[in-house]
Amino acid sequence: MSGTPDTPEIEDLMETEEPSFQHILACVFGIQDHESRTYLALLDQPDSTVAELAEVLERDRSNVNRSLTTLLSKNLVERRRRLLDPGGYVYEYTAVELPEAKEMLHSALDGWVENVHSAIDGFGQQ
Repeated sequence: MSGTPDTPEIEDLMETEEPSFQHILACVFGIQDHESRTYLALLDQPDSTVAELAEVLERDRSNVNRSLTTLLSKNLVERRRRLLDPGGYVYEYTAVELPEAKEMLHSALDGWVENVHSAIDGFGQQ
């Protein structure tokens, strides 16, 4: 089953000869392309607020906020609260460091490959 153009799935990687890192990220973690773009933007601009990311990505703040919620659920970004001098606070977001994200990708792909091998080996043994 292939994903939609916005939400590629892991099977889509098999059909792509030279996938980009952004495409791999989207396929393996089941996130949309705009969410993987948000992750990559955070790699370049750590400790960004939703407003700052919205400006960089040229997207609506509510859409960026939804992307960040998804990335948080996938453990690809971290959020911390920064207190403001006049009072109140703002959340700042930072992408998980690239080596850690790569390790997460490798682990997810290794698990998928193991499942495929098990399905192949188990075929016809019932």
